Amino acid sequence: MAPIPTPPADPDDNPEAYVGLDADGAERQARERGWSTVRALAPGTIVTMEYLAGRLNFEVDNGTVRRCWKG
Repeated sequence: MAPIPTPPADPDDNPEAYVGLDADGAERQARERGWSTVRALAPGTIVTMEYLAGRLNFEVDNGTVRRCWKG
């Protein structure tokens, strides 16, 4: 039987640090800090509940990050 794969660890980063930043700058900073996927979403966007290791999600309103979470 094949071993169960271990997902890579998320970067050691605080998602709250991105709140209030402009979306482009926040995405650049997140990629520099090791996030493999950065996703910007409009407020109220419907998303699935799947967790993807290495992904950082931004809720962006008027070009500013209003909320940020892993997965």
